[in-house]
Amino acid sequence: MYRLRGTLLGPDGGREAELYVDTAGRFADGPPAGADTLVDGGFLVPGLVDAHCHVGIGPHGAVALDEAAVQAQTDRDAGTLLIRDCGSPIDTRPLQDRPELPEIVRSGRHLGRPKRYIPGLGVELDDPALLPDAVREQARAGDGWVKLVGDWIDREVGDLAPLWPDDVLAAAIDAAHVEGARVTAHVFGTDALPGLIGAGIDCIEHGTGLTDDLIDEMARRGTALVPTLINIENFPGIADGAHRFPSYAAHLRELHAGARGIVRRAAEAGVPVYAGTDAGGGIRHGRIADEVAALHAAGVPDA
Repeated sequence: MYRLRGTLLGPDGGREAELYVDTAGRFADGPPAGADTLVDGGFLVPGLVDAHCHVGIGPHGAVALDEAAVQAQTDRDAGTLLIRDCGSPIDTRPLQDRPELPEIVRSGRHLGRPKRYIPGLGVELDDPALLPDAVREQARAGDGWVKLVGDWIDREVGDLAPLWPDDVLAAAIDAAHVEGARVTAHVFGTDALPGLIGAGIDCIEHGTGLTDDLIDEMARRGTALVPTLINIENFPGIADGAHRFPSYAAHLRELHAGARGIVRRAAEAGVPVYAGTDAGGGIRHGRIADEVAALHAAGVPDA
């Protein structure tokens, strides 16, 4: 058993505290006899949570397990002790057995459609009607979460468009809930959101297309939002490279401009808002403090 003394930092400031941790790393009641003093003085900071992270994805797609472990270690060194992994193309379960790494809550693989997401990352379903069965499979393969691709650029329309019919979404989310899993979805635009929220989805990732009516409905239902603001900062650069799709490029710039206002209004309406970096691919690992700072600047009071 170990004793830690110092100034415990939290949302309400700091207070002097004495904590006790057993040899398995769990907090314990104290003061127990024979505890060794591990820390005496300084600051005690609770471990941070990255609610949208991709351990197992690099700039060019899937990475080897050894590299995924380095990603998780980078997040740990930045203060993250719990990761909700929001979709990975590799099996990261062996990392869960390594006590020096953050705890990882896995979502299995993304569920999307052919040519409607980043190639090689997810399970691509030719027929949308297959989604409920695919959700059941990923619910059983993960740790209580399933990740959908809610919208993505549709080259036939030149802009963001939903991937799934509303009735299929309702059946898929019901299937996940029966399996004891929750569902979240990548959504940039607005059109996919009413069907997802109306079907009872548990969380929205990014949410840059949220309207005030949809925010109110999320608050009423208790639907969470993970804005990933440091990823949204990439929108102007993506738009600059989308010369073939001018409506898509203009839409991304519009979504970028409104993102912080949406996050502030969601927090004010009572939507649960969580910090997630979207690390993996275009966002390097270890940036949870940057996301917390971005949420605070946007007006999330507890960030």
